[in-house]
Amino acid sequence: MATDNTKLSEVVRFLRQFKLRVLLVSTLLAGPCFWHRRIEAGDLASHVYNAWLAQLIEKGQAPGLYLVSRWNNVLFDITLLHLGKVFGFPVAEKIAVYACVLIFFWGVFAFVAAVTERAPWFLAPCIAMLTYGYSFNMGFMNYYLSLGLACFSLALFWGARGREWVYGAVLLPFVLLAHPIGFVWLIGTLAYVKVRAWLPGWWKFLPAAAAASGLLGVYWFMVRHAAKYLVDWDRGPFYFYNGADQLAFYGQRYFYLAGAAFLFGLFCVAVDLYAGRHDGSRWSSFVLPFELYAVAFCATALLPENLRPSTDGGWIGLLGSRLTTISAIFGLCILGLLRPRKWHLAGFTACAIVFFAFLYQDTGWINRLEANAEQLVSNLPPGTRVIATVWAPPGSRIAFVGHAVERACIGHCFSYANYEAASGEFRVRVQKGSPVATSSTDDAEDMASGEYEVGDEDLPMKQIYQCDPGDLTKLCIRELESGETNGRLGYKPASR
Repeated sequence: MATDNTKLSEVVRFLRQFKLRVLLVSTLLAGPCFWHRRIEAGDLASHVYNAWLAQLIEKGQAPGLYLVSRWNNVLFDITLLHLGKVFGFPVAEKIAVYACVLIFFWGVFAFVAAVTERAPWFLAPCIAMLTYGYSFNMGFMNYYLSLGLACFSLALFWGARGREWVYGAVLLPFVLLAHPIGFVWLIGTLAYVKVRAWLPGWWKFLPAAAAASGLLGVYWFMVRHAAKYLVDWDRGPFYFYNGADQLAFYGQRYFYLAGAAFLFGLFCVAVDLYAGRHDGSRWSSFVLPFELYAVAFCATALLPENLRPSTDGGWIGLLGSRLTTISAIFGLCILGLLRPRKWHLAGFTACAIVFFAFLYQDTGWINRLEANAEQLVSNLPPGTRVIATVWAPPGSRIAFVGHAVERACIGHCFSYANYEAASGEFRVRVQKGSPVATSSTDDAEDMASGEYEVGDEDLPMKQIYQCDPGDLTKLCIRELESGETNGRLGYKPASR
């Protein structure tokens, strides 16, 4: 076979050799998408709700809302909308999310294999945990899809020759259409690797120094202009955000698990490097992946967590927290260079079993909450405006459980605090005075946090809230009155 077909021929050989293993792993990955009636993943519910709104807009049934063309942050939403037209949104959601899961898992698998030059089967439990990690559970579906596609593209670019560059480039528009961060990461990583390979001797460390200096420059600029851009770094100690934090989201027990997984990974690397301490080439193979990991770690430590470039626009939120997905991918590349041992697989599998047991329990809790929301809104008159003030349990990093009420509204009511329409950063936009959604980002935030003063023009409008502090899945609904603060009744975390 011709040299420029090597990459594709390797893929074909891999699928032929491991077809049963690939099918088994892909089937197991479907579990969290189908083990409950609904997929609970934070902002995912908002994506589904806004896809429904897009459908109403096309039919002229959403007054004050309109659609705009965008070139990024839309691939998942467009896919969901078109699948919804064919299958209905409950089925479309399952199909679209499971497709993203497969793209992310096998994309990371392919990238690690390209870097390490062997299939990382012993890391399958780790990749599976990352696949259902923080970025997934926050529902950052376009960002998540973008990283999965970027991994496939990087795997094709890695060591590419001739026509293989074309194969990798084919995915570039889809990576950008999904999310700009995935595109920037892809181009940045590719440039870093190619420039480094061209440099001689100690000059190879110049890209790392330049990247660190650039990030320090961004940090310095943001600190000096923090008030102008409403910048903050409010995410806790930077050293906790090392990639393992992707396993920590619904409560304290996840943090213990993430710490155990990280320490086990360090132990595996230490044992392997000690065993090959007299093999200089063995140590040198770790240098590039470690550099890439170090640069990614600097990015998460120095870039802000939240910023708002314009007071009229929405927030760019949880930036550092989501970027640790990239740190974790580079960390897996380091682990992929280890000599696979049975106890590696046993240890990582044990972590994965505990992780998915926790995930099943916590997503089941949110499913019960959404089922209660569906029951509340099922008899509302069509077009009823609703505000949800719903909170995650204490200690959870997944703050968007209130979006589950938005998804429950599909076909029954309108979530007036819909932040996507108000932010002006998504396909669905809102005109001032729309009866379907507020046009103010600040008002949308205040409504969601229970700090909004209801005006005459907002009525009639209802509030859905947690009415039993002992059981946060129990919801109640009431009519709001002019002049009151929308969150004056119901459960509210003590820290607020």
